[in-house]
Amino acid sequence: MMSFLEELDTIRSRFLDELSFVSSTDDLERVRVAYFGKKGHVASLMVSLKNTPKEDRPKLGKVINDLKKELSSHIEHSFLRLQKQEQGRQIASEAIDVTLPGKKSFIGIEHPTQKVLNRSISIFSSLGFSVALGPELDTDHYNFEGLNFSPDHPAREMQDTFYFPGGHLLRTHTSNVQVHLMEKQKPPIRIIAPGKCFRNETVSSRSHVFFHQIEGFCIDTEASFADLCSLMRSFWKQLFGRSIKVRFRPSYFPFVEPGMEVDIECLHCSLQGCKLCKHTGWLEVAGAGMIHPNVLDTSNIDPEKYSGYAWGIGIERIAMLLYGIGDIRTFSENDSRLFEQVAWNS
Repeated sequence: MMSFLEELDTIRSRFLDELSFVSSTDDLERVRVAYFGKKGHVASLMVSLKNTPKEDRPKLGKVINDLKKELSSHIEHSFLRLQKQEQGRQIASEAIDVTLPGKKSFIGIEHPTQKVLNRSISIFSSLGFSVALGPELDTDHYNFEGLNFSPDHPAREMQDTFYFPGGHLLRTHTSNVQVHLMEKQKPPIRIIAPGKCFRNETVSSRSHVFFHQIEGFCIDTEASFADLCSLMRSFWKQLFGRSIKVRFRPSYFPFVEPGMEVDIECLHCSLQGCKLCKHTGWLEVAGAGMIHPNVLDTSNIDPEKYSGYAWGIGIERIAMLLYGIGDIRTFSENDSRLFEQVAWNS
């Protein structure tokens, strides 16, 4: 029994000695495991108890339990003391030194899509156009029928348009604003209609199910194709801040006649040909033309007295050119690196 009690005293002395060097709760946890773990010193006493005479085991078992309570009490008090010290150090480290300079934070900027929209609106406003907004959820009449789309036009199909019960749909262009205004307002009209559009298309680096567009149109007694071409040249020059080559190609749109595609010289290769412009030297940036007489007539505007021109510009397409962005999906991913790139290229 004496050798067992001596072993017990040795464990107690060693424990107290190790406890005196503990300076953190992590250190304390290591000591606790060393003595109270499955292979710890206290557990070894229970193993040694099996080798003592049976008549001595009850007394020695009580001594072991008393030791466990004693050491556990030391562990508990040491933990509370160390925890309080660590909390004090943490509070001290988190104290605010008002004499230090403030931390530099990233100042937010406009989203590149909104930036191009605002810039375009400002240019057209300076050229005498007012801003008008219209519904994103509209009817077939305003999105198609009032714009001279035939009943069997492919754009009406489900693969291009999001339809809803009750005859409503998500507009596929901001041209629906044109029909709304022509019904309510008599010429002369000079309007731009910026906003979001929706098309049921496969999402890729070049197309998305939603995008932004700025539609513009002018209706007056002497609105001409020459006015439209002059306006397009002036807009692109102001948008890019320098003289830029523009060309017009014949094209077909149901709501204009004649219609045209507007191309500008490739900003990256200056007409030399590169991957961006598919080695043509030109980039398609807008669709435009003279408003079809049927569109005017549908809105009770006399096509014999008035003429008009209209155009539509994809905002993301322009932002991609201005800021060197190669994937249209980037605009909706909320990646802060996009804003840094825009700030760098602005």
